[in-house]
Amino acid sequence: MKKDLNDFDFLSERLAVKGQAYIDGRLSTGKKESDAGQTQQAFSVKWEALKEESDNDQETWKIFQKDWYLKLYGFETEDSLRDFLSDKPLIIDAGCGKGYKAAWFAKLSPDSIVLGIDISTSVIEASRRYSEIGNLYFIQSDIAQMPLVDESVDFISCDQVFHHTPNPPSTLAEFRRLLKHEMFLCNYVYAKKALPRELLDEHFRTAVHGLKEDELWSLSDKLTDLGRTLSELNIEVDIPEIKELGIKGGKQDLQRFIYWNFIKCFWNEELGREASVSNNFDWYAPSIAYRYSLNEFITMSETAGFEQVYIHQEEACHAGLFKAI
Repeated sequence: MKKDLNDFDFLSERLAVKGQAYIDGRLSTGKKESDAGQTQQAFSVKWEALKEESDNDQETWKIFQKDWYLKLYGFETEDSLRDFLSDKPLIIDAGCGKGYKAAWFAKLSPDSIVLGIDISTSVIEASRRYSEIGNLYFIQSDIAQMPLVDESVDFISCDQVFHHTPNPPSTLAEFRRLLKHEMFLCNYVYAKKALPRELLDEHFRTAVHGLKEDELWSLSDKLTDLGRTLSELNIEVDIPEIKELGIKGGKQDLQRFIYWNFIKCFWNEELGREASVSNNFDWYAPSIAYRYSLNEFITMSETAGFEQVYIHQEEACHAGLFKAI
């Protein structure tokens, strides 16, 4: 029989129970009109819309995300990640969303306790979907204020989530509070884009407050259609470099040129329409979505008490494996 999470001594608060998930009683739902409340609501809406996801590990988008995770954080193979996790008694997937990555960790390291923690209501469905995994628990809580005691955690993974927290440096300080000395953090941030794209993205951080949920999904649908239309043109253009705007020169696919420099209109044929729409929703729905240069990301991490072990950089993001010092 699965042990009650409240019986573990690494918790700093007794948690309420809802279905098979645990709820942090300190969690504030926030006002939807605030950036934090709107962002929390946006992700709850997203996961509710996608709650029929299966627990099939071979879904195309899951394979893509897992392969990308290995690349982002310097693991050559899934076996490399398994070896890394195997001596980590307590693991946190901070911002676990639908829970598939927390489940992945739990299956790779069955002797570890894995906590999937998310501020949204996604944990309710995730706890039901993965109820048969005995070493996996889900908590609805703010990842910037988790209900665990100091220096109790061996590994925190915060993949594609950190930049959506209201105060990222404070969130990073929380990660450092929880991690044991010389234990590890995988963290990911959005990279800053060309100036025209940054200006439009900033506009949306305010504009989304005036859109209803169905309007946000409609916007995401249309942007997906735009991305697909541009991609199917299959046109390559030779772009002059414009340093003042951050626009890189050279031959580029038209869709990618518009995507990186002007407006996010994600489309990926392999992932399919639903995953592409979800990707666009992720970008435009939350009010909070900070972007960083590589130097800003590294400096912020070092200031919080981390040293870099591995750094990955690409146009979309910066990611790294860090050690708590």
